[in-house]
Amino acid sequence: MREKNLNDEDADLFRQSIGKVQAVKQDKVALHAERKPKPKPYPKPLAVNFDAHLSSRNPDDIETVGIYDSMNFLSVGLQNNVLKKLRRGFFGIDAEIDLHGLNTQDAKRQLLHFLHNSVEEGCRCVHIVHGKGYRSQDNLPVIKNELNRWLRQHKDVQAFCSTSPKDGGTGALFVLLRLSDKYGFGDYE
Repeated sequence: MREKNLNDEDADLFRQSIGKVQAVKQDKVALHAERKPKPKPYPKPLAVNFDAHLSSRNPDDIETVGIYDSMNFLSVGLQNNVLKKLRRGFFGIDAEIDLHGLNTQDAKRQLLHFLHNSVEEGCRCVHIVHGKGYRSQDNLPVIKNELNRWLRQHKDVQAFCSTSPKDGGTGALFVLLRLSDKYGFGDYE
């Protein structure tokens, strides 16, 4: 390759455009001196046992509900005013899930996963559509009755109630959740 000859004017223009330059004193680089430390290992996230969120006690005083029966629950220590606010939509919906049409096992798995994620994300109030159970045997809705039991046993559920007709009526629930400890809140007062 042929070397290009620059005239003095082009050389001055080049030096002006690149600015001040320092001469390289050494052209060898020591790679071991600039090595970055390896990142610290972090533990794998533990698998979550969603069934552990349910208490082992089985509420015996729960009555079986029918298609048109509404449901409500208020955990011990909360005022009745909380349930009224929940029913009126005071808390606002942060997340929702539709369970109707699922079998009992799938509904339970999806519900527990949904509730766990909702608490982790800081959701306060969730909307659960379970359906009324029109196609159930003897007009006894299966998912609705199971939800009534599961939600009462769940450690993060503070209250729940059937929704207004515009939100699903007796085929849906508003559920008030405990805020996660990572958000610095305790139980609702």
